[in-house]
Amino acid sequence: MDEQIKQIAERLRGLREVLELTVEDIVHDCELSAKEYKQAESGEYDISISMLQKVARQYNIALDALMFGEEPKMNSYFVTRAGTGTSIERTKAYKYQSLAAGFINRLADPFIVTVEPKDENEPIQHNSHNGQEFNLVLEGSMMICIAGKKLVLSEGDSIYFNSKLPHGMKALNGKMVRFLAVIM
Repeated sequence: MDEQIKQIAERLRGLREVLELTVEDIVHDCELSAKEYKQAESGEYDISISMLQKVARQYNIALDALMFGEEPKMNSYFVTRAGTGTSIERTKAYKYQSLAAGFINRLADPFIVTVEPKDENEPIQHNSHNGQEFNLVLEGSMMICIAGKKLVLSEGDSIYFNSKLPHGMKALNGKMVRFLAVIM
């Protein structure tokens, strides 16, 4: 995990340098906090998918290029076989498996997200990003908090929401949760 985060941090820093931007430019253009962005570039902290998506959309590059270091190439279709797909483990608790990493100029980013349980008393970390998001629980149950409203979703439940609202989630009942997340 730590090595993957360090590689993402290097790609972020490299993008900024290639575009000849300052940290302040990116923070302003992407509506990020300076602290969050500097921590991301350091490679010592978890990097949220929402932050990577903001940067990718702002500078018109593929999210995959930042997350996985690979440029998508397909433009008619892209198949992801069961159990495959480019994946990244952001933290020990979160694993993202991209389902469309090879499709260029896609309008949505679908992931299978696996979240390991944490201490029930640990607060939910929130993030936000432009667009909308769809989550469908495949296994387990989770609490999702959107703009202060807490909802419990179980296997088969889904939610579609404005992802600009602060949102976060956690696995429930001491068990792992897997869900389909489509970020648009």
